[in-house]
Amino acid sequence: MTSLKDLSDQNIAYQHNKKTGAVYVYSVQRYWDKEKKSPRNKQLYLGKLDPVTGELIPSARRKPRSKETFPNDSQAAVTAKVGGPSLLLQKIAADTGLADILKRCFPESHQLILSLVCFITQKGLPLSRCETWSSSHLHPFDAPIANQRVSELLRSITEDDRQRFLSLWLQKIIENDYLCYDITSISSYSHGNEFVRYGHNRDGEPLPQVNMAMLFGEKGKLPAYYRRIQGNISDVATLKTTMKSLDFLGASRIHFVLDRGFYSASNIDELLLRRHHFTIAVPTGRKWVEALIDERFESAASPSNYREVGENEALYMSTALYRWGEGKRRTYLHLYYNISKAGEAYDCFIRKLLEAKEGFELNTISEADRERYARYFIIKETSKRGGSVVFNDSEIQKYRNRYAGFFCILSNKLRDPEEALRVYRGKEAVENSFDDLKNQLDMKRLRVHDSRAMDSRFFLQFLSLIFICYIRNTLRKHDDLKNFTVREAMELLEPIVRIKYSGRHGQLYTEMGPKQRNIMAVFNVPLPVA
Repeated sequence: MTSLKDLSDQNIAYQHNKKTGAVYVYSVQRYWDKEKKSPRNKQLYLGKLDPVTGELIPSARRKPRSKETFPNDSQAAVTAKVGGPSLLLQKIAADTGLADILKRCFPESHQLILSLVCFITQKGLPLSRCETWSSSHLHPFDAPIANQRVSELLRSITEDDRQRFLSLWLQKIIENDYLCYDITSISSYSHGNEFVRYGHNRDGEPLPQVNMAMLFGEKGKLPAYYRRIQGNISDVATLKTTMKSLDFLGASRIHFVLDRGFYSASNIDELLLRRHHFTIAVPTGRKWVEALIDERFESAASPSNYREVGENEALYMSTALYRWGEGKRRTYLHLYYNISKAGEAYDCFIRKLLEAKEGFELNTISEADRERYARYFIIKETSKRGGSVVFNDSEIQKYRNRYAGFFCILSNKLRDPEEALRVYRGKEAVENSFDDLKNQLDMKRLRVHDSRAMDSRFFLQFLSLIFICYIRNTLRKHDDLKNFTVREAMELLEPIVRIKYSGRHGQLYTEMGPKQRNIMAVFNVPLPVA
C-alpha cells in the first residue's frame, strides 16, 4: 500500500468505474506541445484505491524490485530440469504428426501419454521408474507422474481409442510405401492373462508368451500398425485376420512384404481376393515351384542372368510368369540361384531331414512337415518289426543336384527380380524394430498381468518404437552421427538443463557442446533462448 500523501508532489487524477466501483489513480504531467502550439497532458497509471482504507494499491509494473521478487525460503526460487531429450522428442512428435493425432484421439490424456512415451524412448526402463524421471526432466505433462496415475491411464485407454489412432497413423504411412509384415513373441510370467499361451517362442525361452504382429513401412522405415495375438497362434494363420482388421480401419490396397513363414495357398488366395499387392518368399519344396525351376534349370546359371547385388554378393536371376489359381491371376515368380551357397543350403536341408526322420519315427511330426518331407523317406509298416523309416536317396540327390542354392520370391506387382529382391530384403527393418522393442524399450518380459493394461502397454511401446526408428533413420543419414545408437544420442543430450527463475526472471538453458548442437541441427530443433 502507498499513502496518497507520498504523491503530494505530483498532479493526481482519478477515474471512477461505475460498473465495478473501482477508482483508478493517474499521475498527470503537463507540457507544451511545440508542434501543435498548445498545452498537453500525459497520464501515467499508478494503481487503484483500496475501497476500505483509501490507500493506493500500486500497479504491478510500478512495484519496486525487492527481496519479495523471489519466493520466501519455503519455496524454490530456481528450478533446474533436464531438457535436452525433451526438446528433441517433442520436435519429432510435431514433425511426424504424432502429437496432433494423439491430441485428436486422446484429448484429455494426450500429454500424459506422450510423456510416458518420452520416458520409454529415453530410458527404456519399467514404467514404475517413471515418477523419479518425471520430477527431474522436462516432458509434456509437466508434473510428477505417480505410479498410481500410470496404472489408471493403462486401464483407461480403450480398444476404440487405439484403433482410431491406428487408422489415422496408418493413413500417413501407407501412401506409396511397401508394408513389411512380421510377428514376434514376448515372454510373460503372467498366469491370469488370457492371451498368454505356450507357443513357438522365437527367443527359445521356456515361458508362455503373447505374440505381436506389426506392419512396417519399407521406405519410410517407421512402424505403421500392430496387433496383439495369442501366444499359441502360428504365423501363417494370422495374415487373414490382419487383413480383415485393416479393412475395418479403412485401409485401401496395401503392398505386403512377407517371409516364407506366411506362405500358404489360402493366404495367396486371400491377398488376391482382397486386391492387395504382395511380395512373399516361397519355399522351393512346392511342386509348382520345382516345376518352374525344372523348366529353367539349364539356363539358370547363364551369364545373361548374372547380377551383382552387393559388394560381395552375386546372384543369377530370372523371372517366370505364373497364373495363380482358378482365376488364373497374373503373378511373377522370381528365381534366384546362388552357386556359392548351394552346399550350405544342402547342409541345412539335411539337418531338417534328420529332425523330420525322428518326427516320423516317434509320430510327433506336424502335418505341414509330414506333407513337406514325406517324399524324402520310405516308410514301411511290417507285422513283425513294426514301422521303419529310411531315407529316399534318389529324391534327396535330386534336391541336391537341382534345387539346392535356389530361393524364390512371388509377387503380383513387381516384375523386375532385382527390385523384388531389394523390397523383400527391406523387411529386415521390421526385424530390427523387434530387437529394439525387446532390448531398448523394456519388452523382453511382459510385466503386466491384466489384459487391458497389457494392451495399453503395447500401445505405448508401439509409439516409442516410432521415435526410436525416426531417430535412428535420421542419424544414419549423417556420416558424423551414423555410429551413434539412439540411447547414446539421448544420453548425450542429458546435460542440457533448463534453469527457470521464479517471478519475472524467465529461464535459460545451459550451454551445448559441438556434438549436441550437431544433433539438434540434423533434427532441425530450434536452439533454446532465454
